Amino acid sequence: MTECSNTINSLNNECSLPRFDIKQKYTYLFGIKVHTLSFIQAIDTIDDVIKNKHSLHIGMLNAAKIVNMKRNRELDHDVRSSNMILADGSSVVMASRILRKPLPERVAGIDLMHGILERGSKEGYRVFCLGATQEVLAKTINQISKLYPGVIIAGSQDGYFSESEEKAVAQKIADSHADVLFVAITSPKKEKFMARWNKVMRVPVVHGVGGSFDVVAGKVQRAPLIWQKYGMEWLYRVKQEPTRLWKRYLITNTLFLGMLIKEMFAPEKQD
Repeated sequence: MTECSNTINSLNNECSLPRFDIKQKYTYLFGIKVHTLSFIQAIDTIDDVIKNKHSLHIGMLNAAKIVNMKRNRELDHDVRSSNMILADGSSVVMASRILRKPLPERVAGIDLMHGILERGSKEGYRVFCLGATQEVLAKTINQISKLYPGVIIAGSQDGYFSESEEKAVAQKIADSHADVLFVAITSPKKEKFMARWNKVMRVPVVHGVGGSFDVVAGKVQRAPLIWQKYGMEWLYRVKQEPTRLWKRYLITNTLFLGMLIKEMFAPEKQD
């Protein structure tokens, strides 16, 4: 730890963790810089960041996120501020191959979370869990403790706090001295919180995990591997919550397909 105080007023650069510079190759998809990292390369990079007390803000891309970035300038800025952006969705990986800018593999946010926890169980990572309801959060922490006994739960906070309470939540996270922060809040609130308070929280690795706590807690069932393999995980989710999700996926998937077609015929750009 540095001598710098972890207070809410410590927002100057001297008090910030040094930003980690990823050396591995990257490519541009839909104008977004995406790192061409495999799952294990991502885990090794994260471990290096934690050991060296640098700052790594992880951004995850799927079709819906890319579509919404085009419609929401603030979300676009927050995602692009991440210094590691990975393909969370199979559709993004398939698009990369169609565009002849192939990514090595899909790195799903929930799989990355489990990979971090697995490595963390061996290395003794301190983890802060932020998001979901209090009930889901408690079940998630219980499952993490069972599956990854070497992980230290540095603290937790449910996701139902107002914008006026963000300062206090960020300070609570800073005071926990966590190595990893999992943010299980929906977009764009998740990205906004991560970007706004990253310097205050001073957590080496910040990873937005979306609805992953619901899966870990058993509230939502993840798609079987065969559905995941063929990029149909989104359809399995619709199957579980058709009333709430069918329209969202119909619109975003259609818009994403249109963006892909447009990108196929766009002039070639140098990465």
